[in-house]
Amino acid sequence: MVSRTLSLSMSLFRAHLVFYRCALNLNSSYNFGFLVAMTFVLQIITGITLAFRYTSEASCAFASVQHLVREVAAGWEFRMLHATTASFVFLCILIHMTRGLYNWSYSYLTTAWMSGLVLYLLTIATAFLGYVLPWGQMSFWGATVITNLLSPIPYLVPWLLGGYYVSDVTLKRFFVLHFILPFIGCIIIVLHIFYLHLNGSSNPAGIDTALKVAFYPHMLMTDAKCLSYLIGLIFLQAAFGLMELSHPDNSIPVNRFVTPLHIVPEWYFLAYYAVLKVIPSKTGGLLVFMSSTCQ
Repeated sequence: MVSRTLSLSMSLFRAHLVFYRCALNLNSSYNFGFLVAMTFVLQIITGITLAFRYTSEASCAFASVQHLVREVAAGWEFRMLHATTASFVFLCILIHMTRGLYNWSYSYLTTAWMSGLVLYLLTIATAFLGYVLPWGQMSFWGATVITNLLSPIPYLVPWLLGGYYVSDVTLKRFFVLHFILPFIGCIIIVLHIFYLHLNGSSNPAGIDTALKVAFYPHMLMTDAKCLSYLIGLIFLQAAFGLMELSHPDNSIPVNRFVTPLHIVPEWYFLAYYAVLKVIPSKTGGLLVFMSSTCQ
């Protein structure tokens, strides 16, 4: 039974990741799907490492993060890698989706497109949950504002918060969900690849072509080259902070009685935060947000 299962797994692996036929004219924009999967793997590895030292207790969460960064060997590096890779996850996903829109992938790869949208929504939720975990001033007030804007959805906000406001129970629930959702995302990635391979990938010419090559080694080498560039950028940003991605207010412990001058989410949330804030009606803003995401 074990040998049969192993044989079937190897057959699927060879069929989808070795002998899978790809159009010869694929360009570098087709590498970003592979990069999304690799950034997910990197996030899971660094996230599990950080979870060893993190304490999901409102009175200790901020101190545990500072202890991790200041006193644990290479702790700062893992935290910076985790925070930086989150930005690159969204960057790769947005480029990948833009390429799909340009090539009309949503019209003839419907199941793959829908699974990708589910993955994108799951990534947004996971990133928001993770943004709250450092329990800094911006994390706390960001969670308060965003959950308030989502209040038109019945029962969702009280269930997430565990009460009527952001508290210790909220932090515990956010930590558990933030830990679980990436693994669900990995399952959706596998389904996304499966649906994609049912009909085959598109190509820049937009026509069916007989000029195809095996995924291994031709396309895999191109993916590996782009991955090496991406890892270099991630490590440069994590080590030297080439761009300021976080807000300094998040390095201040939570103060429930002092509101920051501006609630500033991460850059990949700015468009959606603007939509939710600019529309006076919470329900209307939420509908526009969902319709803009599920294009």
